[in-house]
Amino acid sequence: MENLKAKAFDLRKDAVDIIVAGKGGHIGGDMSVMDILISLYFCQMNVSPDRLEDPDRDRFVLSKGHSVEAYYAVLAAKGFLDLEDVKANFSKFGSKYIGHPNNKLPGIEMNSGSLGHGLPVCVGMALAGKMDKRSYRVYTVMGDGELAEGSVWEGFMAGHQYQLDNLCAVIDRNHLQISGNTEDVMGHEKLAERISAFGWHVIEVTDGNDLDQLNAAFEEAKTVKGQPTAVIANTIKGFGSSVMENKANWHHKVPTQEEYDQIIADFAKRKEALLHE
Repeated sequence: MENLKAKAFDLRKDAVDIIVAGKGGHIGGDMSVMDILISLYFCQMNVSPDRLEDPDRDRFVLSKGHSVEAYYAVLAAKGFLDLEDVKANFSKFGSKYIGHPNNKLPGIEMNSGSLGHGLPVCVGMALAGKMDKRSYRVYTVMGDGELAEGSVWEGFMAGHQYQLDNLCAVIDRNHLQISGNTEDVMGHEKLAERISAFGWHVIEVTDGNDLDQLNAAFEEAKTVKGQPTAVIANTIKGFGSSVMENKANWHHKVPTQEEYDQIIADFAKRKEALLHE
């Protein structure tokens, strides 16, 4: 687990390198969501590039699809994609490596990024699993700014209605979106109580950038019967470097060379500290 925690900073570097190569990307959200993706792909989900069509594979949809650079980095580390190919072609004209998830790439279930779509689609996937008597679980990751979309709450209602205990929705609760603080744009006070009122089991993760806490939450979700689970992961936007952390203007940005050097140095320092704890 300590090696995986350290690897998270290698994958953050990969995501930053993808953004620099493509001359654009949603860097702040990439950094906040990275540990959630690592927990799911390396510790929790039954997925493999060798079994792309396995009917019992777990399903995942990155509803906050603008954080695709982190997703590409994790998929490459799992063997679904070639990292150098991603870097060479990201956001190039005619490339399949576009700025949101593209289901023409191996391991990606759905084109996503139109906010508010991931949870409703995953309700359908989970319901299909129940109807087909399949063992797979369905996961989606949403941004907290995305919760302003009404379709999200329709998804919460339907998930409860059909008792989809094979469904787990994760909220990347970093408190920032493109236009500023989420609480100023559309407040989410008492978020756990709101989602619980829709009939969901809710788990709050105090530190959503901590793999131990995330894994514990996902293991708990697997034990819940008769209702879906929502994991509220309290993260830090831009996590990993003081250059980016908790700064709304790093929602979508390409670092300068000086900023890049400092970010990579910060990643290396945090990785080294983890390896020597």
